[in-house]
Amino acid sequence: MFDVQRPTRLEPGCLSYGGFRSVRDPAEFYIHTRWRDMAAFERHADLRHTVRFVETVEPLLDILSRYRREQLW
Repeated sequence: MFDVQRPTRLEPGCLSYGGFRSVRDPAEFYIHTRWRDMAAFERHADLRHTVRFVETVEPLLDILSRYRREQLW
């Protein structure tokens, strides 16, 4: 999560990127991002660092997170 923070923040359409660890469960993390528009977010989703990150964390995502992500894409 923190490895993709810098390249993501440097993307032209990224307004903010925050990675957070849960205070209740140290094994739980959250990422909150804001984008100028949907086109910027879609470009982000296709970049190599993003694709590599998603492939790496996919097995770690819980069912609810996967459902929410699929609804957003």
